[in-house]
Amino acid sequence: MRSIFVGAVVLVFVACAAHDVQRSDPRLARLLADREAVWRAWFSNDQRRLEQLLPSDVVAISNDTTWQDRAAVLASAQAFAKSGAKLVRLDFPRTEQQVFGDVAILYSRYEFELEKNGRRSLQAGRATEVFVWRDSLWQNTGWHLDSGH
Repeated sequence: MRSIFVGAVVLVFVACAAHDVQRSDPRLARLLADREAVWRAWFSNDQRRLEQLLPSDVVAISNDTTWQDRAAVLASAQAFAKSGAKLVRLDFPRTEQQVFGDVAILYSRYEFELEKNGRRSLQAGRATEVFVWRDSLWQNTGWHLDSGH
């Protein structure tokens, strides 16, 4: 019985140590910043930055259930910019993360406010995003957005 208890205690310490190592990974300090950079690059139609942050095989599913590849994501950013709307505010009031080596999954609530022709509108929902550590940054390899309703 004592050996089972000792084994369980060792297992707990090993699991906690692995979790602490993960939290101390310096790459994690960039994860949320790189996520926000993707969103801001899309809203500002920063094609160069989007090409850096989105791999060629990105898969994106938006609120309207449209599936997009990289070309479609870049085109949608361009279309947004041409619409005349501007991002006023972007916030992620809640984010949970899971990290598995070079792969991170973010589960978030998002809110953003847009302005067009002097009128403001607020949009909010949930996002599930997958990131892969490549070339010293977190690339957003895919996401699914929904309204949260």
